[in-house]
Amino acid sequence: MPAMRHRAKRGTNVSRVFGFTEYGDASVQEFWERETPEPGPSELLVAVRAAGVNPFDVKIREGALQEWIPLDLPAGLGSEVAGVVEAVGADVEGFAVGDEVLGRVRPGAGGIAEHTLVGAEGAVAKHTAVSFTDAATLPVAATTAFDAIKQLGLQSGQTLLINGIGGGVGVAAAQLARLDDVMVVGTGSESKRALVESLGAVLVVYGAGVEDRIRQILPDGVDGVLDLVGGQALRSVATAAKDRAKLVSAVDPGTTAELGGAEFLRGDFTESLGEVVALVADGKLDPHVNDVLAFEDAADAMSAVESGHSQGKVVIHVA
Repeated sequence: MPAMRHRAKRGTNVSRVFGFTEYGDASVQEFWERETPEPGPSELLVAVRAAGVNPFDVKIREGALQEWIPLDLPAGLGSEVAGVVEAVGADVEGFAVGDEVLGRVRPGAGGIAEHTLVGAEGAVAKHTAVSFTDAATLPVAATTAFDAIKQLGLQSGQTLLINGIGGGVGVAAAQLARLDDVMVVGTGSESKRALVESLGAVLVVYGAGVEDRIRQILPDGVDGVLDLVGGQALRSVATAAKDRAKLVSAVDPGTTAELGGAEFLRGDFTESLGEVVALVADGKLDPHVNDVLAFEDAADAMSAVESGHSQGKVVIHVA
């Protein structure tokens, strides 16, 4: 449901959203008021408690994903939320008003909002042991990491290279691989060394000569590569893969195919999300929330993610 940029009429049920008015840089972002969305068939109206922020959101705002995710502008920003169900649409089963949930936001509805729409097929119940803040980080990054690690299927004692280990997906993927006793090496900036080592992984500083630095640690190469950067950075590490069928990228399918890698396969979304929620609840997976910002500071949250310097996840506390 596209966002309504105009100010809602006095007396109506008003809800605020942060989004963008046209494709572009941060200058196109703003808050506006709209009538609280009504859930359509198979949708949940969620009162947002917390919203995760991802590089994916920046790409949407910039227009890089128009071909795959066409939107009517203006549109809300934010793709993952945790909150409380306020209304359910037709045909919804398994959810009721008052349920605490987390899930994937309908394109354009905006997760950085007081209320948003979540597809019932893209939502799961929030475990009581998981905070709204942590829950809001799981639908995008954690499920991506879960599906990638499952696809690679590495065994105890094998090695995994995560290209771009310091972000939300990389942090989750490293932990999931270590649960399987896989040795993890990850590329990232020197500033993220402490974070990477806390995950039980080995940091390789990216940049010129990164391939040589990887070979110094693993002279025979690695059993699997998970790329979260793409482009030339992916090309620079691809030669470390012993088997190109074990090279997958969550961000650059074109370059991966050119290099002989495998297409990234997504699993059943609600199943993957349920699995990662259970892991967080059991204390086996830490979302590593680095920054929690107020709703009014949504622009700063987007900037923190866009800079690429954030360690772990950035979350907006809405209510």
